[in-house]
Amino acid sequence: MKRLSSSEWIAHLLATDPPRHKSLVMTVCGDAIAPHGGAFWLGSMIELLGPLGVGERLVRTSVFRLVQEGWLNASREGRRSRYELQPGALPRFERANRRIYSAPGLDWSGKWTFVLAPAGSIDNALRAQLRKELEWEGFAMLATGVMAHPAPEPDTLREIVARCGAEYKVFICEVNQLEGLDSRPLPELVRDCWNLDAVAAGYRGFIDTFAPVAALLGQIDATPQDAFAIRTLLIHAYRRVQLHDPMLPLALLPQPWPGSDAYALARAIYRLCHARAEQHLLAMLRREDAATPDADAAFYARFGGLQLDGAGP
Repeated sequence: MKRLSSSEWIAHLLATDPPRHKSLVMTVCGDAIAPHGGAFWLGSMIELLGPLGVGERLVRTSVFRLVQEGWLNASREGRRSRYELQPGALPRFERANRRIYSAPGLDWSGKWTFVLAPAGSIDNALRAQLRKELEWEGFAMLATGVMAHPAPEPDTLREIVARCGAEYKVFICEVNQLEGLDSRPLPELVRDCWNLDAVAAGYRGFIDTFAPVAALLGQIDATPQDAFAIRTLLIHAYRRVQLHDPMLPLALLPQPWPGSDAYALARAIYRLCHARAEQHLLAMLRREDAATPDADAAFYARFGGLQLDGAGP
């Protein structure tokens, strides 16, 4: 079979699995815009997304909707439009970044965290909102008003409860298995509460799609524009799978767990293309704003560390 060039691989992926436009703009905001000050001119976003099959009208529509949904703030200078990440949305971008760029395999103490929202403490609307936010973070609902996860991030849980307005209205506790009682082991909750087969299938599909581009990048130097497209499509696809991953400790997951291989593949590709991708990104951003800063330190900590020359440590 003919080996595809980077441009051919990008075109093939866009034709067979075209990304949703608004979601792709979100990916660019989190992966590319946030490390460079969190702001962009509309013209720059149009230039960045054009080679990814998103026309000017669709970019405008997607950005407008993100403003309406509270992700972006908008301002104007003459006929030009400028956007920046909404401060209230920054914690959600940061949470997503921790999921995407940090290695899986949470250390686990054996304790489980339960969030209890009894009927007498919160109304149905608040309970539904809290459930939606916690499920996004991988919590499972054991019963009405009872959510559980074996290893949630405390700061994230605190931020969710505060943002929902549920402080002092819910009970949050850690529990251990009581030994010597005739009960099912707590780890069996994993099989009962989470559909890990679907998550594993998503990771395997990601690996099948992106393994060829890892081999390709190992043999050629993609152009800066192609490198940016590959990096964006990589993070977009990886993020899409991770949204359905409850991020349980490896000790509770079936082995071998394909999420570990998917992370290793994403890390390898990102390290191979991030430097050239930055060249294209900064060229587009600085065309509209010469003062666009270089990537911040957090960017170079992604995937266990990036080097300025694009090689992995």
